[in-house]
Amino acid sequence: MNKPFIIGIAGGSGSGKTFFLKCFLEHFKADEVCLVSQDDYYIPVADNMTPLENKLYNFDLPHTIDKAHFMADIDKLMHGESFTKKEYTFGNPNATPKMLEIKPAPIVIVEGLFILHFKEIADVLDMKIFIDVEEDIALQRRLKRDLLERGYSHDDVMYKWENHVVPAYKEFLLPYKNECHKIIINNTQVADDIIAITDTISEELREKLEM
Repeated sequence: MNKPFIIGIAGGSGSGKTFFLKCFLEHFKADEVCLVSQDDYYIPVADNMTPLENKLYNFDLPHTIDKAHFMADIDKLMHGESFTKKEYTFGNPNATPKMLEIKPAPIVIVEGLFILHFKEIADVLDMKIFIDVEEDIALQRRLKRDLLERGYSHDDVMYKWENHVVPAYKEFLLPYKNECHKIIINNTQVADDIIAITDTISEELREKLEM
Protein backbone atom coordinates (compact mmCIF):
# COMPACT_ATOMS: atom_id res chain seq x y z
CA MET A 1 0.00 0.00 0.00
CA ASN A 2 1.30 3.46 -0.92
CA LYS A 3 1.61 6.09 1.77
CA PRO A 4 -1.82 7.61 2.38
CA PHE A 5 -2.57 11.28 1.87
CA ILE A 6 -2.85 12.71 5.37
CA ILE A 7 -5.09 15.70 6.08
CA GLY A 8 -4.93 17.59 9.36
CA ILE A 9 -8.06 19.46 10.42
CA ALA A 10 -7.56 21.84 13.33
CA GLY A 11 -9.93 24.25 14.97
CA GLY A 12 -10.79 25.55 18.38
CA SER A 13 -13.75 24.45 20.45
CA GLY A 14 -16.97 25.43 18.72
CA SER A 15 -15.32 25.99 15.35
CA GLY A 16 -17.58 23.42 13.69
CA LYS A 17 -14.98 20.70 13.03
CA THR A 18 -17.53 17.95 13.61
CA PHE A 19 -19.99 19.29 11.06
CA PHE A 20 -17.21 20.01 8.57
CA LEU A 21 -15.96 16.43 8.93
CA LYS A 22 -19.46 15.01 8.51
CA CYS A 23 -19.90 16.90 5.23
CA PHE A 24 -16.40 16.04 4.06
CA LEU A 25 -16.67 12.32 4.76
CA GLU A 26 -19.87 12.07 2.71
CA HIS A 27 -17.78 12.61 -0.43
CA PHE A 28 -15.97 9.30 0.05
CA LYS A 29 -16.70 5.62 0.43
CA ALA A 30 -15.90 3.97 3.76
CA ASP A 31 -12.77 2.28 2.38
CA GLU A 32 -11.42 5.52 0.88
CA VAL A 33 -11.00 7.52 4.07
CA CYS A 34 -10.43 6.99 7.80
CA LEU A 35 -10.54 9.40 10.72
CA VAL A 36 -8.33 9.65 13.81
CA SER A 37 -9.57 12.09 16.45
CA GLN A 38 -7.34 13.63 19.11
CA ASP A 39 -10.27 13.51 21.54
CA ASP A 40 -9.89 9.72 21.81
CA TYR A 41 -6.35 10.11 23.15
CA TYR A 42 -7.08 12.01 26.33
CA ILE A 43 -5.31 10.43 29.28
CA PRO A 44 -8.32 9.01 31.20
CA VAL A 45 -8.54 10.98 34.42
CA ALA A 46 -12.09 12.35 34.31
CA ASP A 47 -13.81 9.13 35.42
CA ASN A 48 -12.53 9.41 38.99
CA MET A 49 -12.99 13.15 39.44
CA THR A 50 -15.52 14.98 41.55
CA PRO A 51 -17.54 17.66 39.70
CA LEU A 52 -15.35 20.37 41.25
CA GLU A 53 -12.13 18.60 40.28
CA ASN A 54 -13.44 18.23 36.72
CA LYS A 55 -14.31 21.93 36.60
CA LEU A 56 -10.83 23.00 37.73
CA TYR A 57 -8.81 20.46 35.73
CA ASN A 58 -7.50 21.96 32.50
CA PHE A 59 -8.13 19.49 29.67
CA ASP A 60 -7.00 22.12 27.14
CA LEU A 61 -3.28 21.57 27.57
CA PRO A 62 -1.07 19.36 25.38
CA HIS A 63 0.05 17.12 28.26
CA THR A 64 -3.53 15.85 28.73
CA ILE A 65 -3.16 13.96 25.46
CA ASP A 66 -1.29 10.65 25.12
CA LYS A 67 0.78 12.02 22.25
CA ALA A 68 2.96 8.92 21.88
CA HIS A 69 -0.09 6.66 21.45
CA PHE A 70 -1.71 9.17 19.08
CA MET A 71 1.39 9.29 16.85
CA ALA A 72 1.90 5.51 17.02
CA ASP A 73 -1.61 4.91 15.71
CA ILE A 74 -1.13 7.42 12.89
CA ASP A 75 2.10 5.62 12.04
CA LYS A 76 0.22 2.31 11.84
CA LEU A 77 -2.16 3.77 9.27
CA MET A 78 0.80 5.12 7.30
CA HIS A 79 2.11 1.54 7.12
CA GLY A 80 -1.22 -0.03 6.17
CA GLU A 81 -2.06 -1.42 9.60
CA SER A 82 -5.42 -1.37 11.40
CA PHE A 83 -5.92 -0.71 15.10
CA THR A 84 -8.68 -0.57 17.70
CA LYS A 85 -9.24 2.28 20.13
CA LYS A 86 -11.70 2.83 22.95
CA GLU A 87 -13.81 5.93 22.41
CA TYR A 88 -13.27 8.67 25.00
CA THR A 89 -16.53 9.94 26.54
CA PHE A 90 -15.21 12.81 28.70
CA GLY A 91 -16.25 11.10 31.94
CA ASN A 92 -19.94 11.36 31.02
CA PRO A 93 -21.70 8.66 33.10
CA ASN A 94 -24.59 8.55 30.61
CA ALA A 95 -22.35 7.70 27.64
CA THR A 96 -21.23 4.17 26.81
CA PRO A 97 -17.85 4.20 25.03
CA LYS A 98 -17.58 2.27 21.78
CA MET A 99 -14.60 0.28 20.57
CA LEU A 100 -13.45 1.96 17.38
CA GLU A 101 -11.82 -0.08 14.63
CA ILE A 102 -9.72 2.18 12.42
CA LYS A 103 -8.66 0.68 9.11
CA PRO A 104 -6.05 2.10 6.72
CA ALA A 105 -7.30 4.04 3.69
CA PRO A 106 -5.89 6.16 0.86
CA ILE A 107 -6.96 9.29 2.78
CA VAL A 108 -6.31 9.63 6.51
CA ILE A 109 -7.89 12.52 8.40
CA VAL A 110 -6.32 13.58 11.69
CA GLU A 111 -8.27 16.16 13.67
CA GLY A 112 -7.83 17.99 16.94
CA LEU A 113 -6.76 21.08 18.82
CA PHE A 114 -3.05 20.25 19.15
CA ILE A 115 -2.25 18.48 15.87
CA LEU A 116 -0.30 21.48 14.56
CA HIS A 117 1.43 22.04 17.90
CA PHE A 118 2.63 18.41 18.05
CA LYS A 119 5.54 18.68 15.62
CA GLU A 120 5.78 14.92 15.04
CA ILE A 121 2.18 14.93 13.83
CA ALA A 122 2.32 18.24 11.94
CA ASP A 123 5.34 17.01 9.97
CA VAL A 124 3.44 14.08 8.42
CA LEU A 125 0.43 16.14 7.29
CA ASP A 126 0.15 16.60 3.53
CA MET A 127 -2.63 19.16 3.85
CA LYS A 128 -3.41 21.37 6.84
CA ILE A 129 -6.89 22.85 7.21
CA PHE A 130 -7.73 25.50 9.81
CA ILE A 131 -11.39 25.96 10.77
CA ASP A 132 -11.84 29.55 11.96
CA VAL A 133 -14.82 31.12 13.74
CA GLU A 134 -15.69 34.24 15.68
CA GLU A 135 -15.28 33.80 19.43
CA ASP A 136 -18.88 34.57 20.44
CA ILE A 137 -20.25 32.08 17.91
CA ALA A 138 -17.82 29.42 19.11
CA LEU A 139 -18.94 29.99 22.72
CA GLN A 140 -22.60 29.52 21.85
CA ARG A 141 -21.79 26.25 20.09
CA ARG A 142 -19.67 25.12 23.06
CA LEU A 143 -22.48 25.89 25.50
CA LYS A 144 -24.99 23.94 23.44
CA ARG A 145 -22.69 20.91 23.21
CA ASP A 146 -21.45 20.79 26.79
CA LEU A 147 -24.82 21.39 28.42
CA LEU A 148 -26.59 18.75 26.33
CA GLU A 149 -23.95 16.13 25.49
CA ARG A 150 -21.50 16.26 28.38
CA GLY A 151 -23.74 17.15 31.29
CA TYR A 152 -21.80 20.23 32.44
CA SER A 153 -23.47 23.14 34.21
CA HIS A 154 -23.54 26.62 32.67
CA ASP A 155 -21.09 27.90 35.32
CA ASP A 156 -18.66 25.05 34.62
CA VAL A 157 -18.75 25.70 30.87
CA MET A 158 -18.10 29.41 31.33
CA TYR A 159 -15.26 28.79 33.81
CA LYS A 160 -13.53 26.40 31.41
CA TRP A 161 -14.12 28.71 28.45
CA GLU A 162 -12.55 31.75 30.09
CA ASN A 163 -9.74 30.02 31.98
CA HIS A 164 -8.85 27.03 29.80
CA VAL A 165 -10.35 27.04 26.31
CA VAL A 166 -9.57 30.54 25.05
CA PRO A 167 -6.02 30.74 26.52
CA ALA A 168 -5.15 27.31 25.07
CA TYR A 169 -6.51 28.24 21.64
CA LYS A 170 -4.40 31.40 21.58
CA GLU A 171 -1.23 29.59 22.71
CA PHE A 172 -1.39 26.17 21.04
CA LEU A 173 -3.41 26.63 17.84
CA LEU A 174 -3.71 30.22 16.64
CA PRO A 175 0.07 30.66 16.07
CA TYR A 176 -0.09 27.94 13.38
CA LYS A 177 -3.02 29.40 11.46
CA ASN A 178 -0.98 31.01 8.71
CA GLU A 179 1.00 27.80 8.13
CA CYS A 180 -2.15 26.03 6.95
CA HIS A 181 -2.92 25.32 3.31
CA LYS A 182 -6.59 26.26 3.73
CA ILE A 183 -8.34 28.54 6.21
CA ILE A 184 -12.09 28.01 6.35
CA ILE A 185 -14.32 30.63 7.95
CA ASN A 186 -17.25 28.89 9.62
CA ASN A 187 -19.34 31.63 11.22
CA THR A 188 -22.69 30.65 9.69
CA GLN A 189 -25.10 27.86 10.44
CA VAL A 190 -25.75 27.46 6.70
CA ALA A 191 -24.97 23.88 5.73
CA ASP A 192 -24.67 24.74 2.03
CA ASP A 193 -21.63 26.94 2.69
CA ILE A 194 -19.63 24.12 4.30
CA ILE A 195 -20.90 21.55 1.80
CA ALA A 196 -19.64 23.73 -1.07
CA ILE A 197 -16.19 24.00 0.52
CA THR A 198 -15.96 20.25 1.10
CA ASP A 199 -17.02 19.71 -2.54
CA THR A 200 -14.04 21.73 -3.73
CA ILE A 201 -11.51 20.09 -1.40
CA SER A 202 -12.72 16.57 -2.18
CA GLU A 203 -12.35 17.24 -5.91
CA GLU A 204 -8.77 18.44 -5.34
CA LEU A 205 -8.02 15.30 -3.38
CA ARG A 206 -9.37 12.98 -6.05
CA GLU A 207 -7.15 14.71 -8.61
CA LYS A 208 -4.11 14.24 -6.36
CA LEU A 209 -4.87 10.57 -5.72
CA GLU A 210 -5.35 9.86 -9.43
CA MET A 211 -2.01 11.41 -10.43
